[in-house]
Amino acid sequence: MSDAAALIHRFGTYAADEAARRADRSRTVGNVIHFCRWRQVERLVRVLATDQRLGTLH
Repeated sequence: MSDAAALIHRFGTYAADEAARRADRSRTVGNVIHFCRWRQVERLVRVLATDQRLGTLH
């Protein structure tokens, strides 16, 4: 979560795009672990940026 928060703080509405760029860069150099991490960060940023409810409410 700290990666997502840092990107949101630094890039604002473009945080998910930056995470995607970092994932693509990691994939290009063959770093699968960082690629997966940055994709997850991208997804988290997109979820945090939406006002819609996702999933079920308990």
